[in-house]
Amino acid sequence: MVSSADTTGRILVVDDDPTVAEVVARYLVRDGHQVECVADGLAALRRAQGDPPDLVVLDLMLPGMDGLEVCRRLRETSPVPVVMLTALGEETDRLVGLELGADDYVTKPFSPRELALRVKSVLRRARGALAPLKTGVLRDGDLVVDVSAHEAHRGGEELSLTAREFDLLAFLLRHPRQAFGRDQLLQEVWGWSFGDASTVTVHVRRLREKIEDDPTVPRRIVTVWGVGYRYEPESE
Repeated sequence: MVSSADTTGRILVVDDDPTVAEVVARYLVRDGHQVECVADGLAALRRAQGDPPDLVVLDLMLPGMDGLEVCRRLRETSPVPVVMLTALGEETDRLVGLELGADDYVTKPFSPRELALRVKSVLRRARGALAPLKTGVLRDGDLVVDVSAHEAHRGGEELSLTAREFDLLAFLLRHPRQAFGRDQLLQEVWGWSFGDASTVTVHVRRLREKIEDDPTVPRRIVTVWGVGYRYEPESE
C-alpha cells in the first residue's frame, strides 16, 4: 500500500502569473503538500538550491531567465523532479525540456486537478512507490541498478538519472530481450493511459547517452523497428 508520505511533499511553484500560481497552490495544498510560489527563474534557483524542494512545478514562459534555462541549471546540481507547464503549441520547447531532464509536463490551458495528479504520480515514481520491485539490485555487465537505494552505477561511477530515467532503466532491466512499444512504456513507466509518445523517445535518447559506449550505435537499448525498444543484456 502506498502511504500518504509517498505522495505528498514540499513543492516549489514557479510561475509569473499570480492567478495561475494561486490556483495551482490551492489544489496542491488540498492534496496535503507544502507549497511555496516564486515568480521568476533566478528566485526559483536560489530557493531550490538553498533548501531543495521535493518537486518543482515550472512554467516555461518566465521573465528574465526562462523555464528551460532554469531546468538546465537545476539538472547541473540536483535530481529534483520537475513538472513543466507549457503552452499548447510549444511542442519544440516541450521536447527540449524533456531533453534537459524534466520528468513530466502539462499543457496550458490545463486542469488543476490533472496537474495535481501528475505531481502525485511523479513524487511516487521519484520515491519508488510504484516500482514493482522495491528492493534488490539489478546487474548487467558494468551496469548496476540498486532499486532500494534508487541509485545506478556504470563502471563504478554513479549515474545522474532523473526519476523517470531511473524507472525506465529499471523496467527495461527487469524485462530483458522483450520489445515494448512507446505506448506500452508510457503505461508501465509513466502510468499514463494516453500521452505524447515522444516523451519516451526523449528519455530513451537520454538514457543511451548515459549507459551506452556509443549512443549513436546503441547495444543495450536497441530500437525494434515498427515496435519500439528492447533491452539487450551484455551478460547472461
